[in-house]
Amino acid sequence: MTWEPSQRYPDPAIEVLDASFIKYRLFNAGVERLATGTRWGEGPVWFGDGRYLLWSDLPGDRIMRWDEATGAVSAFRQPSNRANGNTRDRAGRLVTCEHGGRRVTRTEYDGSITVLMDSFAGKPLNSPNDVVCKSDGSIWFTDPPFGLTSFYEGVVEAPQQPHRMYRIDADGSVSVLTDDVLGPNGLCFSPDESILYVVESRGIPNRKILAFDVVEGKRIANKRVLIDAGPGTPDGMRCDIAGNLWCGWGMGAPELDGVRVFNPDGVAIGHIALPERAANVCFGGRYRNRLFMAGGHALYALYVNTQGVAGG
Repeated sequence: MTWEPSQRYPDPAIEVLDASFIKYRLFNAGVERLATGTRWGEGPVWFGDGRYLLWSDLPGDRIMRWDEATGAVSAFRQPSNRANGNTRDRAGRLVTCEHGGRRVTRTEYDGSITVLMDSFAGKPLNSPNDVVCKSDGSIWFTDPPFGLTSFYEGVVEAPQQPHRMYRIDADGSVSVLTDDVLGPNGLCFSPDESILYVVESRGIPNRKILAFDVVEGKRIANKRVLIDAGPGTPDGMRCDIAGNLWCGWGMGAPELDGVRVFNPDGVAIGHIALPERAANVCFGGRYRNRLFMAGGHALYALYVNTQGVAGG
């Protein structure tokens, strides 16, 4: 895959779809490619205390590490049980969704792994996909059957659970959030955690980004369509402090590939064009003003004039 960074500012890869996006674009910052060689990159998560980023190579069965200070790329964990989505809990520990293990795990400070959840009502989970951690310490994740359809990304088995979303509270108790989302995928909270956004990957006729009200910090209600993706394919996403959604996007046509940015009303305001589909994103860097974008084959980054929501 050939790719060259733009030698011009503003970088033409950063497309303004609405004038309101201009204030988030830095005129002298361009898209950078930080690493290559993954089969399907996913789940980037920033570790500011160590100045490094982790992200999953799902079919490669490994979690990769990129070091900010040196630019070095290495395998953080291999095999990874087909790790997919990652986040950090409010104590700074890595939380991972595993397709192969069909579980959600936490990596402790000493490197040991704790299984947070691998079944519900006596039946195994499907293939936990993406995960976020709320400020109260609870962990919210999606569990579609995507990892049960091939040995490339998981194991071939019949699902024993509906398409579902769960919450794991700090005391370890588990609750079902909903089983009314077709192919739940990426998810994130609004800055004040009053809204939960979820990608519906099997929406009919198009994929969608849904919004739910968060009730009493624990339940979700008032399901509604915020964004009809049309020909686009939303995947993982994160929210900035202004409430904008930065969504992995692509497939279908090359002009769709990259990251699509929506304001809180669901209006597309910007697009970051990449030479491939972006599966997932996160904010990082010293001020959480650097957007990291995990594409299928490569990891990209862009400094922006906003900050990611803390904990995202």
